Amino acid sequence: MGLQTQLRRAIAVYRFVALGYPVLLGALAFDALQRPVAAAALVALLIGWTAAVSYRYTRNGYEPKVVYTDLAVTAAAVALSAWALAVSDRAWPISLGPWLAGIVLVWGAAWGRRSGAVAGGVIAVFGMVFRGGINENTVNEAALLVLTGFTMGHLVRLGVEAEERTRRATERDAAARERERLARDIHDSVLQVLALVQRRGNEIGGEAAELGRLAGRQEEALRALISSEAYRHPLDGRRDLRELIGRHAGESVTVAAPATPVRLPTATAQEVAAAVASAVDNVREHCPDGTRVWLLVEDDGEAVTVSVRDDGPGIAPGRLAAAAAEGRLGVAQSIEGRVRELGGTVQVVSGPGQGTEIEMRVPRPREGDADGDAHRGR
Repeated sequence: MGLQTQLRRAIAVYRFVALGYPVLLGALAFDALQRPVAAAALVALLIGWTAAVSYRYTRNGYEPKVVYTDLAVTAAAVALSAWALAVSDRAWPISLGPWLAGIVLVWGAAWGRRSGAVAGGVIAVFGMVFRGGINENTVNEAALLVLTGFTMGHLVRLGVEAEERTRRATERDAAARERERLARDIHDSVLQVLALVQRRGNEIGGEAAELGRLAGRQEEALRALISSEAYRHPLDGRRDLRELIGRHAGESVTVAAPATPVRLPTATAQEVAAAVASAVDNVREHCPDGTRVWLLVEDDGEAVTVSVRDDGPGIAPGRLAAAAAEGRLGVAQSIEGRVRELGGTVQVVSGPGQGTEIEMRVPRPREGDADGDAHRGR
């Protein structure tokens, strides 16, 4: 049960309890009421409306048309109360009192502090118009209503933000535990198999030695991945892309990146890093030993571009399309698919004997997109 659901129920209970104020005052001054039948009818109407609208809020949330109608009904009730709750020995009628704050709480909870203050101001104006003009009572009531709406909206915003932070923290912890479990499983199974393949391949020699060499490279890459901070803490909000790509640096791989952090939302940074890893793996798999790879990271503020260039034999024209048709989707899915889902583009430039360059350009998400800001404009 979320915070908003609990608030809707709490406000519904408050509005019913608040109806006790005009009922009690009306009962105490019943003999002095100028129109007791009208007073009883008004109270009955308020009970019915409160029940109906509270039920609607609880089931369907704050629908705009219902919230606006609720404000109109409350304003009409203020006007009617000046006639139905008039008392013979008083200059002003019995007030609906705390019940009026119900709609103010609704507006604050539904649309924020400004809306809550506006609703309080509207009800306060009706009170001044129909209940004796501007005097100490109506001014005090106006101040209380406006402050109630403003405070309610502010507290709801803080509560929803705290709830969202708690949810994200829970997801981070769950994801971290799951990834640690997967890392253990990989270590106990996949890495052991790759190590065995590498050892036996070297012992057998020939083509088996080449398989052993490839298995050794994969083992090394997997060990680097599961031991990295980026793997153990995948959802820390934003990650430095340089940190994720820099793990490829080695004897045959050169990494060039800006001096300042290239921070992206964690999910975006991980997908870009995975695409780069796939491109590097393609070089290791399809190019001869000694092929050099250069990784270049660029950040122009609007987008982040990562280029993977090698001095290998290159790709023959039409080879990528043919590989995709054969079901070998390394470039099509591992690279292009990932980048495309991020709203980016991939450009492959290659030719026989000319090496290959894969340029991945990903637009930088807007600042609010990283945190899923659900309260923009409040």
